[in-house]
Amino acid sequence: MTDERTWLEDIEGTDAMAWVRERNAEAEARLFADPTFEPLRQRILEVLEADDRIAYPSLHGDPADDPTVHNFWTDASHRRGILRRTTWREYRAGDPTWETVLDVDALGEQEGESWVFHGADTRRSDRRRTLVDLSPGGSDASVTRELDLVDKAFVPADDGGFVRPLAKGGLTWIDDDTVYVTTDHGPGSLTRSGYPRTVRRWVRGTPLEDAEVVFEGDEADIVVGVGVGTLPGGRHHLFSRMLDFYTSETWIIPDGADATSGPVRVDVPADVEVSVHGPWFTFALRKDWVRDGATHPGGSLLVADLAGFLAGTAEPTPVFTPTAHRALAGHTWTRSRLVLNVLDDVRNRIEVLHHGGDASWEARPLTDLPDVWSLDVAPVDADRCDDLWLVANDFLTPESLYRVHVGDRDEPPELLRQAPERFDAAGLAISQHFATSADGTRIPYFEVGPEAGSTDPRPTLLGGYGGFEVPRLPAYAPALGRAWLEAGGTYVLANIRGGGEYGPSWHQAGLRDQRPRVYEDFEAVARDLVDRGVTTPDRLGCTGGSNGGLLVGNMYVRSPELWGAIVCQVPLLDMGRYHLLLAGASWMAEYGDPDDPDDWAYLQGYSPYHQVDPEQSHPPILLTTSTRDDRVHPGHARKMAALLADLDKDVSYWENTEGGHGGAADAAQQATMQALLYVFLRRHLV
Repeated sequence: MTDERTWLEDIEGTDAMAWVRERNAEAEARLFADPTFEPLRQRILEVLEADDRIAYPSLHGDPADDPTVHNFWTDASHRRGILRRTTWREYRAGDPTWETVLDVDALGEQEGESWVFHGADTRRSDRRRTLVDLSPGGSDASVTRELDLVDKAFVPADDGGFVRPLAKGGLTWIDDDTVYVTTDHGPGSLTRSGYPRTVRRWVRGTPLEDAEVVFEGDEADIVVGVGVGTLPGGRHHLFSRMLDFYTSETWIIPDGADATSGPVRVDVPADVEVSVHGPWFTFALRKDWVRDGATHPGGSLLVADLAGFLAGTAEPTPVFTPTAHRALAGHTWTRSRLVLNVLDDVRNRIEVLHHGGDASWEARPLTDLPDVWSLDVAPVDADRCDDLWLVANDFLTPESLYRVHVGDRDEPPELLRQAPERFDAAGLAISQHFATSADGTRIPYFEVGPEAGSTDPRPTLLGGYGGFEVPRLPAYAPALGRAWLEAGGTYVLANIRGGGEYGPSWHQAGLRDQRPRVYEDFEAVARDLVDRGVTTPDRLGCTGGSNGGLLVGNMYVRSPELWGAIVCQVPLLDMGRYHLLLAGASWMAEYGDPDDPDDWAYLQGYSPYHQVDPEQSHPPILLTTSTRDDRVHPGHARKMAALLADLDKDVSYWENTEGGHGGAADAAQQATMQALLYVFLRRHLV
């Protein structure tokens, strides 16, 4: 396949960046100059940097002992953020005094680098040292530095500090003076997808190049990974080879085993996702697993005694089995409880399981929770207590943060924080509907807009994703509320196949050559909105990013008559070369291999870059991306914009020079990006 625009794949090439600056200037002259742009940007920035946002806590110690609380915070004075701390007692009281531990803005200014905070991992023994990941401009690649939380200073490498150079990867604590490292060690150390291929044991004070290889995968793998348990009696070392996006091998050095003997493989099918907590294995099934004559359906969760399973003397016990309406969105552990997050027709339900002492697990629903569509849970400290953080919200309900005890004590959820309303929701309502796709499948979707009784068609924005088994759920979005809902618009979220709303089977129905089902689902929702009188095609827009950008790119070429405008963000669009660009090779299990003629035969059918019809009428489209996106190459959006401009199509293009795959590195950039897309949509749909 010849492509005259491959020069735009030279990410920071002189000619490519000159083209980007020209396109940005054109978009800014049209959209940034709109009289509504700056007021809207300021209103969005106001909520992104509001001082009364929830400061989400990370607890370091037993809640009964008044431990330290860490929080990463951004605001107008700290746009790249500060890592800060207080006490649990002060946090619960509601108005804590915070102590700054690390100021990322000041660090970036001091070092002349646009650092973005990518997380921190504090060692458990004394909570004194933490491993901080920092990314230049928000890319996936990062550096790791060891931060002393008492001295509030990085530990230099020449003083024994762990310092990992810029690359994709990270560090994992083994003990106070030893870490596992996954990173770029030079030729042969990365997979074809550009991720680490080896796990090495690195001892404090020794050169990184001397770190011993403990585990390695193949160059054809996506990535290798490692985790170290911290629960007393459960300090297992777990290694993984990600063979493709949906299959992997898991290996383990059990707690107490001789580490020098190396890891042993956990004997399960490659499509079973393995995790460990203390004495338990959990097995999440992507496909049916036939074992000893019993068939465990895909989407099930099984638990097994770890030592017994490794010895071949214990069978796994099913603790969740999916139905036509119920799927497992996720699971987590507290110290002694297994907690399931279940989707029941795309509404979260939380269930708590307790081992009954034999092979049985007792389950109970978590009650006394807010009446909202979306609930998410995470352990407060799975080594020490049976408490959960629970976050509740939906399109019209701001986030609330609870601490919930799920152990032996009977106590109601404790409301810790409630975010205020950020937009006027008077007269708005959430409803769930079902459309019928081309093959007869019922496709759920959420609608938020004026309450029932409004009959006039209105500007409507349809969002979706449809890939990688990711479910899309109703979530409070202040920018959407201020920029779209308050102005009389309706927002719709489509739960199309390819996602995880109904478990692995829902995802697998849209894989590879079946991906057109995903696009048929999205079109079915669009037509249902028109049939129900919610909107008309000229007032209906769609938006999607990443794999969702591929989705709306296909709407542009497949069904342009359905849309009044399209917003396509950090997208995949050239399915002939996606596997050659950055992390693209890691997604071939999702889409297929363009170099395989059989795969290309169907891939080209949903490659928007190859399906543009010069003679067809198309709606206006806005394409956005980031120069620093090292996951989905900016060349996808660049080349599509150049092609459409050559064909005199109505195309706007804007590329942020920072931001990584999220498109923005801080709140100010997010506000600019959000205002840009809503001004574009208002121009064409309102």
